[in-house]
Amino acid sequence: MQNETVGTLNDLVKINNDRIAGYERALKETKDLDIDLKSTFRNMMAESERYREELSDKIAELGGNVADGTTVSGKIYRAWMDVKATFTGSDRKSILESCEFGEDAAQRAYEAALEETRNLGGGAHQLIKKQQASLKEAHDLIKKYRDAHSAIKK
Repeated sequence: MQNETVGTLNDLVKINNDRIAGYERALKETKDLDIDLKSTFRNMMAESERYREELSDKIAELGGNVADGTTVSGKIYRAWMDVKATFTGSDRKSILESCEFGEDAAQRAYEAALEETRNLGGGAHQLIKKQQASLKEAHDLIKKYRDAHSAIKK
């Protein structure tokens, strides 16, 4: 059971690594005038760094080794963002759509982790639930930015 929990937590460490890398990329693509987005992206990176640390602490508590690197899907997401930037440029809407895509992936990963840890003790399920709720707020904020941008452009 502990090995399963450590594996699930390590998957979430990688998802948070993906999220950090994705927002680093978004920061590079965002125009200097979009200070609201730059601030939001920095906050989301810091959030994932904090979550990665919490997950790492829980993994160590369970006697496991913390994974490094990113997921395959995260690498695909960043490659997709690169291709999209090549064809559409680095406009605010494209960046926000790419970020929302990444936030959707994080939500799916956390939902799966909650399902896998539902009956496990040791506080892992509660930690995942708390992080997932906060990530849902981040997702909704990115969506709100995207929707507001789309409304302005109409």
